[in-house]
Amino acid sequence: MKAVIVLEDGTLFEGRSFTGSGEAVGEIVFNTSMSGYQEILTDPSYKGQIVTMTYPLIGNYGVNKADMESASIHPRAFLVKEYNAYPSNFRSEGTLAEFLQEYGVLGVEGFDTRALVRHIRTQGAMKGIVSTEDLDRDSLVARAREWSGLVGQDMVSRVTCREPYGWADNRPVPGTGFTTAQSGLDKPRKIVAFDFGLKYNQARIFTDKGCQVQVVPASTDAATVLAMNPDGIFLSNGPGDPEGVPGVVETIRNLLGKKPIFGICLGHQLLGLAYGGSTYKLKFGHRGGNQPVKDLTTGRVEITSQNHGFCVDMDSLNPDEVELTHVNLNDGSVEGMRHKKYQAFSVQYHPEHAPGPHDAMYLFDRFIEMI
Repeated sequence: MKAVIVLEDGTLFEGRSFTGSGEAVGEIVFNTSMSGYQEILTDPSYKGQIVTMTYPLIGNYGVNKADMESASIHPRAFLVKEYNAYPSNFRSEGTLAEFLQEYGVLGVEGFDTRALVRHIRTQGAMKGIVSTEDLDRDSLVARAREWSGLVGQDMVSRVTCREPYGWADNRPVPGTGFTTAQSGLDKPRKIVAFDFGLKYNQARIFTDKGCQVQVVPASTDAATVLAMNPDGIFLSNGPGDPEGVPGVVETIRNLLGKKPIFGICLGHQLLGLAYGGSTYKLKFGHRGGNQPVKDLTTGRVEITSQNHGFCVDMDSLNPDEVELTHVNLNDGSVEGMRHKKYQAFSVQYHPEHAPGPHDAMYLFDRFIEMI
């Protein structure tokens, strides 16, 4: 079935749908990971986006329940060079096409993904629309431009949990109350995790390291969190513009100095805002499992998994209060920081390696040691 991909600047690509008819509008971005497409699809940080994979062959190892990083698919469409309809892997429980169809997400193949990626790198991430129904370029360009975009929008409210839950036996456990730790510490540390778009592997890692986890909705206020008497507070990843999320920055400010805080991705950006800084939109973002980052505190270079389109402006922060700890070796952007007065630190990338390398796992240990 013929499908067209049209960007807001009028650029058009022709491909074919491997999931049937459909249409989707969103911000078109690209991911450079060679594997991990199921984890990418179930990462809530992709809410409102259309994801293009740079690796040419996708779908070859199928999908399975164990690799879910949330309860659903979040990108609005999935674009690949070539789809493999016949997966071969002992863990496979179904095909990628079936998985996308289950959640009503359009999948398109058979076009020049390299040309699309080069265009985005040159011109920047932009609005776009993918359709098998409306094939008229002018109509699609107009509709793409009419979409509100991500800047200033609250995307977190669309992905956060509605009720608190814990984590035990490798699954979410509904309800309020810290779940039992699985192993590790003699005295389990109690972690409250804000769900701005949390990925399941973050909860898995905390419990594997002997912590008890209570996940709370993004709108939870500081008094409610402190009443749980946690040992530490975790600020998860999430989608969209950090400046578009209402109320959360004030909540974080009210938690600073009360409990140790560890933030990643959107949680890192929200911490930057809570410190009094600002954020800005990157030209085309960082998305993939091969981003090089240098830890300035150790001199060590780690390869990281990332998914973000916004960044903290380090120049907007008081250097007497906030220290730069990590930098991106591709473009020099901020990848980590710590507060000099409060027990709080954060990184821009995803240390839970789902998907991606394990280089940054030490950050979970660093947080537990801080507690």
